[in-house]
Amino acid sequence: MTTGPGPHTRLAGGLLLWYGVLGGAVAWAAHLLVAWPLDELTCAAGRERVSAVPLWLAVWLAVVIPGVVTVGSLLVATLVWRRTARASSAGAEDRAVDRSRMLAVVGVWANLLFLTIIVLGGVAVLVFPPCQG
Repeated sequence: MTTGPGPHTRLAGGLLLWYGVLGGAVAWAAHLLVAWPLDELTCAAGRERVSAVPLWLAVWLAVVIPGVVTVGSLLVATLVWRRTARASSAGAEDRAVDRSRMLAVVGVWANLLFLTIIVLGGVAVLVFPPCQG
């Protein structure tokens, strides 16, 4: 007799799936709400430091941390996509597996898009000298 995954496994798998689908979007939103305003507000105050941290380092962290979160989300979505492919090729006709596979594909493409946006936004924030204008 084969039993399915337990409730803790299903919860962890569901949370990982949603992280794989939405992680990049949330990371991009955090980047958008932190990186540009941090630069603008610090410069408007006539400073080049955020507390004891140089402005360039604070902005760099506001780009790198969301980028790392998005890469993690991309890896999770890819892992779900590969595992659901194996389940589909094994002949399992399960709508939940098909739904998870579709969400994983959406997650892969969305995370690639959000990673590109974060990297290009980071390049713009880091290339242009702060407090110039």
